[in-house]
Amino acid sequence: MGKKTRRGYLSQFPAHWKVYRMDKLLNRVKKKVDVKKTENYTQIGIRSHGKGIFYKEAVTGKELGNKSVFWVEPDCFVVNIVFAWEMAVAKTTQNDVGLIASHRFPMYKPKPELLDLDFLLYYFKMPLGKYLLGLASPGGAGRNKTLGQKEFAELEICIPSVNEQKEIVTILKTWDKAIALKEKLIEEKKLQKEGLSYLLVTGKKRLNGFTEKWTTNKISSLLGYEQPTNYITNNFNSNNGNSIPVLTANKAFILGYTNDTEGIYKNIPVIIFDDFTTSCQYVDFDFKVKSSAIKILSAKKGHCLTFLYERLKMINLSNSDHKRRWISEYEPLKISVPPLKEQEAIAEILYSAYREISILENDLKETLEQKRGLMQQLLTGKKQVVV
Repeated sequence: MGKKTRRGYLSQFPAHWKVYRMDKLLNRVKKKVDVKKTENYTQIGIRSHGKGIFYKEAVTGKELGNKSVFWVEPDCFVVNIVFAWEMAVAKTTQNDVGLIASHRFPMYKPKPELLDLDFLLYYFKMPLGKYLLGLASPGGAGRNKTLGQKEFAELEICIPSVNEQKEIVTILKTWDKAIALKEKLIEEKKLQKEGLSYLLVTGKKRLNGFTEKWTTNKISSLLGYEQPTNYITNNFNSNNGNSIPVLTANKAFILGYTNDTEGIYKNIPVIIFDDFTTSCQYVDFDFKVKSSAIKILSAKKGHCLTFLYERLKMINLSNSDHKRRWISEYEPLKISVPPLKEQEAIAEILYSAYREISILENDLKETLEQKRGLMQQLLTGKKQVVV
């Protein structure tokens, strides 16, 4: 297809990039497994949003029954046809050899003279790639929105030469390595904080200069609570351009943002406690809430909220029957706490660690945004590379 015949999304690409149908770039790989009833087999799955391959628990051939399965081959583009529209795409490697995939995970080998595998994977992780996978997945939402083999084969993409593709991949992989290092550092810092928190808030490690005995107290004597009735709002959306976070009663925590300024909770910091999941969140910013299932906890006089939050996280607050029973179930629980001065000293150390992690997480978030922007520019040719 020449430059003059390009249309729609294809018109945005540089003139020297070429348009190909997917079936001109990929060869389907399909080696059926001769299933033995007594042998064990491990199937692959693919996470949505480009998060890669995972392995399912091994099953016997007998358990597979009449299911059609195929050997995983390395260096293939593989897609979950049920959730392709959610970017459930990945590439296979030598580590996956010996595993199997059902018919829902078709595999394709790129033609090396035309297409680089990593380039294709990046392509389908950007917004345009997601859009194209959606086009090739007719039907309703969820399991009815399945990638069609014919539709996928007929998709057209515009790509540069293989050499230019490889240069783009090299740039993006450099960013991926930097991101992976930042993620690893954050996980290490979190583990360090978790270990330090356990030692300090349980008294297994005492800070220098503190020798007073700890006292055992009911939670009801340490924390007060209030219903969030005056702070509930239904006027919010996902646009973080709005100034006020809206908190929800589950692990999603920040549900959205609002400009509804009436009844903002400002007496911070507090602990947000979820009646149903018993999860806790430390909040040091103004907010509104979505649900009355939230309880707003604050420290009683003579106690430090940051310390109590760290201590509360170490209590098994299981709540499997989904009843709202904070008062009856948890107030009588007893925990040991030091005098206020030591609580505050411990809290200062742990809060410093928390702030360090927050800074690293914000830096990671900015890096991810920068990489997404760079991907969009490189993979559409808006930013040229030198070959």
